[in-house]
Amino acid sequence: MLSSNLLEAEIRSAFAREGRVYSANLVPRITWIYLSRPLSAEIGAVLRVGYLRGADLWHVAAALYQADDPRKVTFVTMDNRQRAVAAALGFQT
Repeated sequence: MLSSNLLEAEIRSAFAREGRVYSANLVPRITWIYLSRPLSAEIGAVLRVGYLRGADLWHVAAALYQADDPRKVTFVTMDNRQRAVAAALGFQT
């Protein structure tokens, strides 16, 4: 399982919002994607198939950055718009 490290901020924010204590051992199986360059090309590709808000756009762009072939990757999300855009890019959803 891979994710942009932005996910940590999102998880911790949700825990804080719900008044729960965050523990780093809750997500030990995630391998973080660390970017070696700006995601300009991937962001452009995402926006060409559909609009996403900032964080959602970043996650899909990071997945494009990492995936050699999006058709072989499952993109997991609870957001319907993000799911539709990821599917339009070829990700399994």
